[in-house]
Amino acid sequence: MIKTIIVIDGMGGGVGSQLVAKLRESFGKSPEIIALGTNATATERMIKAGADRGATGENAIRVSVGRGGLILGPIGIVIPDSLMGEITPEMARAILAAPGERILLPLQQDHFLIVGIETMPLGKIMERAIELAREKMGL
Repeated sequence: MIKTIIVIDGMGGGVGSQLVAKLRESFGKSPEIIALGTNATATERMIKAGADRGATGENAIRVSVGRGGLILGPIGIVIPDSLMGEITPEMARAILAAPGERILLPLQQDHFLIVGIETMPLGKIMERAIELAREKMGL
């Protein structure tokens, strides 16, 4: 049984805060949600959206990402130098190496394109991510 969900985001934390809010709405108080931000603004927004606790920066992400049975965030969290350079190679490696299962939102960025994925509004992408999280949680 998954006891902890990790949500990772950077920049302004908009995607992460929406994910946290939808997870909290869907799951209630359990499981624990940990917000990991590449910067303090992202972390703060995710905590305000309902994360139980959070941490900020490269070392916090490298150390804490392994605590989650599920890891959610935009696809850029596993691509070095994405999110306008906020994702370091060390962060991307740690996220990819973490034992938890990753649910990544296919959001386009300036320096890469995702081919073969249906374009849909962010709200629909988030709904699907929450559905997948519920499936992984056995709900």
